Amino acid sequence: MTATLPADQPIEALTLADVRAAAERIAGSVVRTPTLYSRTLSAITGAEVWLKFENLQFTAAYKERGALNALLLLPEERRARGVIAASAGNHAQGLSYHGTRLGVPVTIVMPRTTPIVKVMQTEQVGGKVVLHGETFDDAHAHACQLEQELGLTFVHPFDDPDVAAGQGTVALEMLEDAPEIDMLAIPIGGGGLASGMGTAARALKPGIGLIGVEAQLYPSLYNRLKGTQLPAGGDTLAEGIAVKEPGTFTSKVLARLLDDILLVSEASLESAVALLLQIEKTVVEGAGSAGLAAMLAWPEQFAGRKVGVVLCGGNIDTRLLANVLLRDLARSGRLARLRLTLQDRPGALFKVMREFDHHQVNIIEIYHQRIFTTLPAKGLITDIECEARDKEQLEALMESLRAKGYAVDRVELN
Repeated sequence: MTATLPADQPIEALTLADVRAAAERIAGSVVRTPTLYSRTLSAITGAEVWLKFENLQFTAAYKERGALNALLLLPEERRARGVIAASAGNHAQGLSYHGTRLGVPVTIVMPRTTPIVKVMQTEQVGGKVVLHGETFDDAHAHACQLEQELGLTFVHPFDDPDVAAGQGTVALEMLEDAPEIDMLAIPIGGGGLASGMGTAARALKPGIGLIGVEAQLYPSLYNRLKGTQLPAGGDTLAEGIAVKEPGTFTSKVLARLLDDILLVSEASLESAVALLLQIEKTVVEGAGSAGLAAMLAWPEQFAGRKVGVVLCGGNIDTRLLANVLLRDLARSGRLARLRLTLQDRPGALFKVMREFDHHQVNIIEIYHQRIFTTLPAKGLITDIECEARDKEQLEALMESLRAKGYAVDRVELN
C-alpha cells in the first residue's frame, strides 16, 4: 500500500515494550478473552480463522484496555481531579467503568442526539454524562473547553500512544494463544486498535500480514493513505468505526504498518453479524464484525492464510440486531416478499394460495394495493411475505406461478 505520509516523518514512540508494559499494568482488571479457531467460518472463507472474543469484556468492548492503561499512567494529582472524554460509544463505558473502579471522577460529553440507552449505560458504570450540541464535533469542542475550565485530563478514544498501547494487548494475547496466526484483520475507525495491535504483532512476527478494515461509508484512513477522496458519511451499521478523520498519531503509525486497507459494504457487515450469531452463537456490533466482513467480501486477500479476527465489540441494539437477522434471511432466500398482479375478483387469491401450499412455502403476511397503482380499476397488486426452506424452493414456487400466467417479481433488498 502506498502511503501519502513522508517516510521520515517522526512519530511518538509506540513500541512492543510499551504494549507489554500495558499488559502487565492492566492484567487482572480486564478479561483475558479467548482466541478460538472456527472450523465452520474457515470452511466458508477459504482461510483458517481465529476469533478473538473482545465482546466478552465487562463493557462488551476492547476499549477498556486502552482507557485503563491511560488512567493508570496518570499522576495521582491528575487522577484526583478527574478525566474527561467526548464519546457516545464504547470508550465512554470503558473509561467510566475503570475510572469509577479506581476512584477517578469521569465526565463524558455526548451530543444531545445520543440514544438514551447509551447515556444510561455510561451512567450505570459511574460516568457523569454532559449532553451538549447536535454533533460529535460539538461535543468534542465542549469537552476540550471543560478540560481547560475544570482542570480535567482529556483521555482521547484513539489518538493517544498510551491508549493505543493498551489496545495492543489484544494482539499479544492472540499470538500467545494462536502463534500460528500469520495475518490480522483489524477494524479501523480512529486507528487506536490497529496501531497498538499492529505495533505488537509486527515486532513479534515481522512477516505477519496486517490488513485494516473500514466501513465503505467511512473510508477516512483509506483516503489519507491512498490519496483518494471518497466521500465519508452516512448511516452505517458499524457506528463504532464511523470516523470522518482518523487520528494524527495513529495515521503516522499505520502508514508504516499496514499492508492494505479494505472497505466493506453494509451488506457484508450485516452478513458477518448474522453469521457470527448463527455459527459462533456470539453477538457482535457492526464494527465488531468488520474483520469477518472483509474476509467474506475479499476472499482472495485471505485465501490460505491463518487469519486472526478481532470481534472488538458486542454493543448492538436488540431491535437493530433483529432487523439485521431478518434482512440476512431475506438475502439468503429464506424470507421473501413476492409481488403479484391479480384480478380483483372472488377466488383470485385462493388460487395463488394453492400454489404456496403445493410448494410448502409458508405465508407470513399479505398486503393488497388497489388504489395507488397504475393498473386498471379491476386490478390489484398483492405483496406476499413468505418463508421458504431455501432459495431453490422459492425459485420453484415463482416458476410455477409464472407457468400459470401470473406476473410475479421478488422485492429485493438494497
